Amino acid sequence: MTFPVVGMVGGGQLARMTHEAGIPLGLRFKLLSDTPQDSAAQVVNDVVVGDYRDLDTLRDFARGCDVITFDHEHVPIEHLRALEADGIPVRPGPDALVHAQDKGVMRARLTELGAPCPRHRIVTGPADVAAFATEVGGFPVILKTVRGGYDGKGVWVVRSAEEAEEPFRAGVPVLAEEKVDFVRELAANIVRSPHGQAVAYPVVESRQVDGVCDTVIAPAPGLPDELAGEAQLLALRIAAELGVVGHLAVELFETRDGRILVNELAMRPHNSGHWTQDGAITSQFANHVRAVLDLPLGDPRPRAPWTVMCNVLGGDYPDMYAAYLHCMARDPQLKIHMYGKDVKPGRKVGHVNTYGDDLDDVLERARHAAGYLRGTITE
Repeated sequence: MTFPVVGMVGGGQLARMTHEAGIPLGLRFKLLSDTPQDSAAQVVNDVVVGDYRDLDTLRDFARGCDVITFDHEHVPIEHLRALEADGIPVRPGPDALVHAQDKGVMRARLTELGAPCPRHRIVTGPADVAAFATEVGGFPVILKTVRGGYDGKGVWVVRSAEEAEEPFRAGVPVLAEEKVDFVRELAANIVRSPHGQAVAYPVVESRQVDGVCDTVIAPAPGLPDELAGEAQLLALRIAAELGVVGHLAVELFETRDGRILVNELAMRPHNSGHWTQDGAITSQFANHVRAVLDLPLGDPRPRAPWTVMCNVLGGDYPDMYAAYLHCMARDPQLKIHMYGKDVKPGRKVGHVNTYGDDLDDVLERARHAAGYLRGTITE
């Protein structure tokens, strides 16, 4: 029996790191990438360059693959149904993935399941936004395009009906949500296999800067055990009810009155789980591969009391490799993960992981390394 071929749609850093996790298992990867220069296309041997939105391209790519999985959620659902009809396992499947593609569908289904969510509804124009704002106690409110938004894109904080005009210019449905009074953002990461085995990682705190994840702390400091358990059980229940196979990240708000509310869902390895590469017994990437192949899942427990992940964003200092000497000499335990991307201001080009017994020390080490690599710290 030959080792299986995992078909990965999308050539970004998530595909790159998932491929890396499959190497020790002897797995073979086939990649559908937008360009030969994409992050994963630089390291995967079998690369097909093509458009994931084209069904014939997807069908040609899927030939010879034992399973299809993704590093993004944008493949048209009808194409995934066609692949399934062709007998190709798609994980997660279209019935699950639609909830990560369409925020309106997600909110409706989570409400049906009784999952705690911000108050929300689909709105049709600025006047409808004003009516919604009245229902939830006034402006400001959050507007989101139901499809395609990420890292703060496709999301607006509007303070009046006049400010609510821009989201409707794209001609796509818009979801309005109450602006939640939250203490911090959390993430519950779980992995589920086709036969229903599931594992839950510690709930983490995710800190954003300008709508982009900056720092992740595992586990979330000061989070009561009861609330952490509630978040893990909620993520496991959502995965089971939606039929998710693979990794699921449930992004959450911790409110000032001690509740958790679901913000977003991601059905793929996720930025809030990058800490697991070095801080957990089995990383999110390794468990995602195990899950889509229906292999027994690995232990998600942390290796150290604290792990911190900081994203490395591009700045005005393009030669990050020159900074390695300082970073590695200063912190021999530092783990650097770079994505092979050209450095552009604000672009995620890598991340660093640190771990240890003292949270303040671990945080300082991660922030210093990320800042030095970016060029915002010079000593």
